[in-house]
Amino acid sequence: MARSKEKSDPTAVLRKAIETGHFMPSQRLVEADLAAWLGTNRSNVRLALGKLEQEGLVVSEPNRGARVRVISEQEALEILQVRASLESLIARQAAAKANAADRKRLRDILETMREAIDKEDFTTYSGQNGALHAEIRKISGHQTASRLLATLNSQIVRFQFRTILFPGRIHQSIREHTEIVEAICAGDQDRADKAMRSHLANVTETLERSLAALARHAV
Repeated sequence: MARSKEKSDPTAVLRKAIETGHFMPSQRLVEADLAAWLGTNRSNVRLALGKLEQEGLVVSEPNRGARVRVISEQEALEILQVRASLESLIARQAAAKANAADRKRLRDILETMREAIDKEDFTTYSGQNGALHAEIRKISGHQTASRLLATLNSQIVRFQFRTILFPGRIHQSIREHTEIVEAICAGDQDRADKAMRSHLANVTETLERSLAALARHAV
């Protein structure tokens, strides 16, 4: 395992580990342990932790080292609000630029998402959801917005999966993504903008409802 990790970017491996919950919020990230786990040296680990701190995934504390940063519920909701503005801009540009090959890729991903729903495979659905948004970013060619979104998305992955599991949300989600894709494929920039804003407004509302339900059960 360590041998394969030596060929990987330590920053990318650590980022993925945080996003997927291998390292949990507030968990300490000990350089020596990470070096052994990654199959690299402590200097590379230190550089990786520095990059992840800039991305908002890690915090460093004097004399205590690094730990996974806790993203509050309020911050997660604020991030979704910021995402709505950036993603709608990207959807608009994707609608203006998408060619036949782009349109086929988007529809293929959408079909995989539908198949995941039929199989009740929420993990695959969530992954393909991310892939669809990434493809739209790629088509748009807006590098600055894409870079900002990559950082924001990595901070709230664990919250996003919670919305997919909310009762009835996954069927609403596929309808929203279908509208986004069809608007982009039609080259309708205004429709794509509106569809993306509506989608992320519903994601935000669902997360708020999910967090409220969680708080009620905790009482």
